[in-house]
Amino acid sequence: MEFLLPAIVIVTGFVALAWSADRFVAGASAVARQLGVSPVLIGLTVVGIGTSLPEMLVSTIAALDGTPGVALGNALGSNIANVGLILGITALVMPIAMRSAVLRREYPLLLGVVGLTALLLADARISRGDGLVLLAAMAGVLIWMGRTARRADHDADIMTREIRQALPAPMPLRQAVVWLVVGLVVLLISARLLVISAVALAQALGVSDLVIGLTIVAVGTSLPELAAAISSVRRGEDDLAIGNILGSNIFNLLAVLGIAGAIAPFATDGASLARDYAIMSGFMVAIVAMGYGPGRRGHLDRGEGAILLAAFIAYQVMLFLGGS
Repeated sequence: MEFLLPAIVIVTGFVALAWSADRFVAGASAVARQLGVSPVLIGLTVVGIGTSLPEMLVSTIAALDGTPGVALGNALGSNIANVGLILGITALVMPIAMRSAVLRREYPLLLGVVGLTALLLADARISRGDGLVLLAAMAGVLIWMGRTARRADHDADIMTREIRQALPAPMPLRQAVVWLVVGLVVLLISARLLVISAVALAQALGVSDLVIGLTIVAVGTSLPELAAAISSVRRGEDDLAIGNILGSNIFNLLAVLGIAGAIAPFATDGASLARDYAIMSGFMVAIVAMGYGPGRRGHLDRGEGAILLAAFIAYQVMLFLGGS
């Protein structure tokens, strides 16, 4: 019984998070359109940030509740799940072709963000100053995306066309504002319930908050991105699927950790952090190498998808067997 109730609340929280994030993105996108923001910029910023909103809120609430393991584990674990679980399964369903020039510019950006975050986490803590640095870097990324969206070659890029096709449908301003507010309120409530239940489940299972954050919470908050990635690839929007994953990984490190650290600075176990950050970095490097390494032509085939998924499963097993 001590496992059942937290598990039920966690599943309910994941469903509510997915639904409310979708409603928030639809409302925010419609409001941005009413304000005259270009569809491409909406796709790169509003939709990109919206997919990471569950991770942002869960990690912030966890940090405020004094459970930094959940906060940090959610950010790092979501990035690992994005590559190992989501891209792994998606490539198994259908091989992915990466043709966009925009993606080739985002890969070095992702690796740069991984390096910056590693420097800030070298002391095994996120101070308020570290959080503000990450948020400043996030602002810089958004400005760069905005400028990139106005480039002439960007408008003709294949991913730009896919973004336009995939945007949420327009809606009247009043309806958009209602969904924006409702989505945010439900996001906050479900994130709060999820954190409480995740900590209770960790205690019942006898594992650390970090393990729960890296496994159950990270996978759950990444499930909407899995559905979106498979849907995009089945529609032939391969570059959009990869772009959403890259954007989510960047936002998870800069915004998720940045907001949590700026509001409630936290420290964590250095040995566990070094292990998990190294594994996350390995997954980030793997996707770059598989897509654009020597002799590569921007393809992710089923064999590579199987490797990513197997590595992800092995990591999850290692975490639960290790318990810390």
